[in-house]
Amino acid sequence: MDLLEAYRMLPADLWAAFPLVLTAVVGLVLVVWDAFWNDAPPIPWVAAGTLALALIWELGGLSRAPETAFYGLIRVGGMASFVNAIILASGLLTIALSVPYLKRIRHLHGEVYALILFATVGMIVLASANSLISVFVGLETMSICLYIMTGLVREDVGAGEAALKYFLLGAFSTGFFLYGIALLYGATGTMYLPQMAAHLAEGAHPIMFWAGVALLLIGFLFKVGAVPFHMWTPDVYQGAPTTLTGYMAAASKAAAFAALVLVLDAALPAERWQLLLALVALVTMVAGNVLALVQQNVKRMLAYSSIAHAGYILTGLAAGTPEGYAGALFYLLVYALMNIGAFGVMAFLEWDGKEGYEQTVDSLAGIGYRRPLLGVAMAFFMFSLTGFPPLAGFIAKYAVFAPAVKAGLTWLVIVGVLASVLSAYYYLRVVYVFWMKSPDEAPEPVRQQTFPVPLAPRAVLVVCVVLIVLLGVLPGLLEVTASFFPTPAAPPAATTALLP
Repeated sequence: MDLLEAYRMLPADLWAAFPLVLTAVVGLVLVVWDAFWNDAPPIPWVAAGTLALALIWELGGLSRAPETAFYGLIRVGGMASFVNAIILASGLLTIALSVPYLKRIRHLHGEVYALILFATVGMIVLASANSLISVFVGLETMSICLYIMTGLVREDVGAGEAALKYFLLGAFSTGFFLYGIALLYGATGTMYLPQMAAHLAEGAHPIMFWAGVALLLIGFLFKVGAVPFHMWTPDVYQGAPTTLTGYMAAASKAAAFAALVLVLDAALPAERWQLLLALVALVTMVAGNVLALVQQNVKRMLAYSSIAHAGYILTGLAAGTPEGYAGALFYLLVYALMNIGAFGVMAFLEWDGKEGYEQTVDSLAGIGYRRPLLGVAMAFFMFSLTGFPPLAGFIAKYAVFAPAVKAGLTWLVIVGVLASVLSAYYYLRVVYVFWMKSPDEAPEPVRQQTFPVPLAPRAVLVVCVVLIVLLGVLPGLLEVTASFFPTPAAPPAATTALLP
């Protein structure tokens, strides 16, 4: 393929990857707009409209056959559209929650919404990757934006410390990731995921290949917050602005897990890594839940619980079957709704955004009576995170546990079920404090709060609750995610002609 033909294909690629292109272009426009018109009021809503338009486009691509764009570097349609829809919806809901929240803490800056768009671009590239090059570009684009958003409140020492820790550990994990990519390329001679398994079967260097796989998995496990690469998670979740914490917890985890699914499904023989992934899942579920039990700060508790949920998703991936991968994708959708909703509730229970306020469980006494909408919504999120039927959290756990049992990992599923029972203590403790304690038991400064919750955040919480109920009662999306496997898209035959 010559360059002229490549240029002729470019318009078709741009159209196929319209949500990615639109989000990137509008992000650049918002940066320039904010530079000349500081803190322009329309900026958040332009960003929200962009994500809404891109989301509608991706929803239309769910039934489209998987294809590749940009010379086979990214995938479009099918599974890519499903994960992209989760990412775009997470960004849209986060913007609706963030506008009044950031205004209240006096950090309503236009560049925040440009950062959300750029992070979304990185996540889309990561979740749609068909090549290790795309995986790395998407991963780093996403990560740099998240580092900045973590330290957004520069006056807060905790936020600066969290951002620095996230940056240093993230840079360290990137070194492992890049070295793994280099070894995999050296062993197989290709960066394209669908071609790696074929090259391995043809006699690729096994030691170099599996060394590369090990280093690559270290990078992925860091990004999803799995044990023992989880140390950054509680500090980052606590230090970042609360609504942006929900975005990081939901969207970045969806993108990283989607890329891991693509790598495992397309490039790696399942029988070689199943036990390793199962052991990581076991340690992650146990450690996440045990550490969450002793937390008094609600954001840190949710951070450790997110580590446990990474273990649940890894249980589905450890099965190494199409059913396990489909269950993991469904879990990512449900997890995004539960976490954005939970962090959204906590964002509007903070004490006027003042520094030094620790949002402990006891400080939430009687909130259910003082703010019924927040109390009811939080109860739904906590019950769903625990895994109570008929909410979506129960169906999500069934979707990852059932394939693991079929794959012979019954012992892992037993640990996962026991870990879920353990999680009921700290999740239901929040519900107990919300509804079973008197408002008079809260600290005096907290009792004086007014907790104004504007219309847009209220709508976000209601939407999250309704979807959690609907996905639990009518889990039809499980059939949609099951249709994505086991047919990974392959790059065009002429793609390799463009590579050096």
